Amino acid sequence: MDILEIEILTDNLDETEKFYSKLLGLQTKNKDQNSISFLAGQSTLTFIKSHKLNPKYHFAFNIPRNKLDEAIKWISAKLGLIKNADNGIVTNFESWNAKAIYFFDNNGNILEFIARFDLNNDSDKPFCISSIQSISEIGIVADAPIKLADKLVEKNNLYFFAKGSKSEKFVALGNDNGLFIIVETNRKWYPTEQQAEKHYTKIKITTDGLTRVITMNEENVSR
Repeated sequence: MDILEIEILTDNLDETEKFYSKLLGLQTKNKDQNSISFLAGQSTLTFIKSHKLNPKYHFAFNIPRNKLDEAIKWISAKLGLIKNADNGIVTNFESWNAKAIYFFDNNGNILEFIARFDLNNDSDKPFCISSIQSISEIGIVADAPIKLADKLVEKNNLYFFAKGSKSEKFVALGNDNGLFIIVETNRKWYPTEQQAEKHYTKIKITTDGLTRVITMNEENVSR
């Protein structure tokens, strides 16, 4: 599964533009009074203006599997990384054969750079913002994650992540290229104390050669 675009909310478009365009250096794709879109490798990251919602999300970017150390130096020169329970900045997901680092954006969203060692995506170029290959994960919040996952699988020809476990609080759909991380409402987003909240999220994906658009809100799922 490939994530072509995610569309999420922000209360502050101006500060969001500063963070993603000026601080990180992502290229602006589109911009108007109510939205702004950035290119993130093969994906598009779009923010829609909201009002006094203070929405919080979690999403991740795939980076070359041989560039994590360089990514740490690059992002650390711009902002602080979130420490995990071991007081470290790198989390080793052994069952996923991946390592990740985390940081906040201006909205309080939890962003992640993840190196997945089963992807053949080495790079011989120095790490920079153009090293981001795609949006690889988007967090989805539900009162009943398994129930929502089953519904998404049935209606959208999706599949459970082969390396992931299923529980009443957490389940993943997709593969190393693109994942839906579905968690229970108010579950803490790793590696923070921030509770998961349900907010509008629109996701455009390709799977099995077909393009689908999935829209989430607090009550339902629509195609």
